[in-house]
Amino acid sequence: MLTSVKRHFRQGMEVLEVLKEVEFILQPGEIVALVGPSGAGKSTLLQIAGLLESPDAGAVRVAGYQTDQLPDSRRTILRRDYLGFIYQYHHLLSEFSALENVVMPQMIASVPHRQAVNRAQHLLERMRLGERAQYWPSQLSGGEQQRVAIARALANQPRVLLADEPTGNLDSDTSGQVFAELLRLAREDRLAALIATHNLALARCTDRVLELRNGCLQPFTPALHLRGEY
Repeated sequence: MLTSVKRHFRQGMEVLEVLKEVEFILQPGEIVALVGPSGAGKSTLLQIAGLLESPDAGAVRVAGYQTDQLPDSRRTILRRDYLGFIYQYHHLLSEFSALENVVMPQMIASVPHRQAVNRAQHLLERMRLGERAQYWPSQLSGGEQQRVAIARALANQPRVLLADEPTGNLDSDTSGQVFAELLRLAREDRLAALIATHNLALARCTDRVLELRNGCLQPFTPALHLRGEY
């Protein structure tokens, strides 16, 4: 939950207000798409929601915790235990197999090795990649790499998924397939998800579409897109 969140950046003498009093509640099990022009601040909003960046003002609440009052060590634990992250680029570790990439965050969370391996294999099978568990990232297609990244984001059983252009590097057909897989797993596990995307067709597959424009978060207005303003 974001309450009255503000964020600005300085460019020389100019102050750029990226987020202005942003209010946002993500309900359990709700999947929300975040759209808006390039440079509108979608990534900044996701970074703040994911406790990777602090707002200039306002509050961020995760799993009932008022995070601005917590030390960095506790915020790190909240990120590890409650949040899953997916980015435009998969960021898989090239020297490890697909399976090992999904095992890795569990080992960091002190999950027993056998349990971590079993869960990683199960997640890859759910992503229809069970037969490619031992493949290196370089042996996988772009869509397969991103599906491994989704499995990795789910490894520690987060309550919330935060995805920043998760299909941005993929062609249109593969984008649709990967986005559908992401939605399927989120709904099966009843996860809350906030997904930034420029693809309006994919955005409309979610429960709700919000637009970030001029620092304000609001329900998406198709008319702006039709006038070429998006």
